[in-house]
Amino acid sequence: MSALLWVAGFALSVPFTLSVPTVAQAVEAATKPHDGVALGQAEVAGLAEQLAQKLSGADVIVLGEVHDNAQHHALQSQLVQVLQPSAVVWEMITQAQAETLTPELLLSSERTAQALDWDTSGWPDFALYAPVFQAAANVPHYGALVPRAASQAALQAGVASHFGADAARFGLDRPLAEAEQAEREADQLANHCNAMPAEMLPMLVDFQRLRDTSLAAVAERAFIQKGGPVVVITGNGHARTDRGLPVYLSRAAPDLVIHSLGQMEAGQISGVFDLLANAPAVDRPDSCLAFSNSK
Repeated sequence: MSALLWVAGFALSVPFTLSVPTVAQAVEAATKPHDGVALGQAEVAGLAEQLAQKLSGADVIVLGEVHDNAQHHALQSQLVQVLQPSAVVWEMITQAQAETLTPELLLSSERTAQALDWDTSGWPDFALYAPVFQAAANVPHYGALVPRAASQAALQAGVASHFGADAARFGLDRPLAEAEQAEREADQLANHCNAMPAEMLPMLVDFQRLRDTSLAAVAERAFIQKGGPVVVITGNGHARTDRGLPVYLSRAAPDLVIHSLGQMEAGQISGVFDLLANAPAVDRPDSCLAFSNSK
């Protein structure tokens, strides 16, 4: 993995600025509040060109996102066009769904959303993702979403069971270190507004590991079948190089070169990435109100 790179382009008007500070400087910059400004299409395209220069050469390129941030998807779309991947792996769809996608279908956002049954999927408005799908219209698609029944079975039997003999390759044959398990459970509690029963937290951590490993396994399969670069579209949590899919993929296929982009909102992000891009935060309702109202 390369040193953490601070990319300020999403918070600035042109000309863009790129720098390679020390890790400590980059982390300090990334945690400072910064509202940023929205960029136009040409400016996003310029940023994508600069980022692509840093991402190119990797076998697997992970493009993180905050799911409902339109600028994150705009940058992903531009990066797909510049990087010209051999395959795209999606966190949001199953392999069965991915196999229904054809170049002709992908030219129509409405037909693509219908084919993926997007309206009932629980993901944000398909209009956010449509540019990314269309940018990859002529690229093979892979789905890493574990179907609900399979997820439930894996959580009951242990996440390693879902991967069979490959579980050891990805490191699922052993538990997390005690300190990391505690840290992850604390993160899950905070992510759920401190309203989740303590006995549920280990299951939430297991679910995250299941999804991380599924993404890693599908990315590896896509690379074996199609060559590189493989682009993975996923949330920032799965893109983290300190605990996300890059960790599991590196264990299973240590010779693969993996680069990961994390996309911040207003300079705020959790985790470690190879590259960072910053965009304005989305104005959204307080997600913790749902927990307050349920009491």
